[in-house]
Amino acid sequence: MTDQRVLLAVSTVIFTVRPTGANGSHELWVPLVRRIRDPYRGMWALPGGPLRPNEALEDSALRDLTLTTGLAPTHLEQLATFGGLTRSAGAEERQVTVVYWASLPPQEAAMGENDINVTWLRATDLPDLAFDHSDIVTHALDRLRDRIAEPTVAKAFLPETFTIAALREVHEAIIGDALDPANFRRHVLSSGQLEDTGERLEGTRHRPPKLYRFASAKPSKLFSHPTSDRSEETS
Repeated sequence: MTDQRVLLAVSTVIFTVRPTGANGSHELWVPLVRRIRDPYRGMWALPGGPLRPNEALEDSALRDLTLTTGLAPTHLEQLATFGGLTRSAGAEERQVTVVYWASLPPQEAAMGENDINVTWLRATDLPDLAFDHSDIVTHALDRLRDRIAEPTVAKAFLPETFTIAALREVHEAIIGDALDPANFRRHVLSSGQLEDTGERLEGTRHRPPKLYRFASAKPSKLFSHPTSDRSEETS
């Protein structure tokens, strides 16, 4: 149809980490909303909706995300634009979608909407999603893994202060593999990207581990990540 209207929409991919893997390992999860109208009625989809004429792209992403999931990340980053000719099969309009993405610490993610039409699922084990949203999540995962060496990537998943073990768990969730705790600790401490807060995590059964924060912004990479078996780490 040559006279098909074009609808501009905005969607968002949100990642968080949860200790839901084998032996308590961390995994990536994403929020999805159930479509309540055609096309793809009843299927899960990324949060999003049409762009309003008087609305900025990022404002649209945040509005729809907050409305459907109750989540309100402080920073959204534009990921990509998806506009394949066949992505809106069955719809009256051709839909072009601008996608944003963000990451949230588990505590913030847990504050989202509790609704029968909203769910969190493992990012690496999703059912078929509406439109091409499965491809969008895959693209977001690839981008996240490509940028894992940047300190800002892990920072978005963590509170202001954190243990090195918690930092390692975020990286393990992103790459989907275990890291050697001793090698990881040695590498991040020598990178110059962390500051010792002088405090320790309270309430642990063993020696309380030190708490760190990210140092002032620096251009260098944080680390590279050879994989190996997990072992116990207390600091």
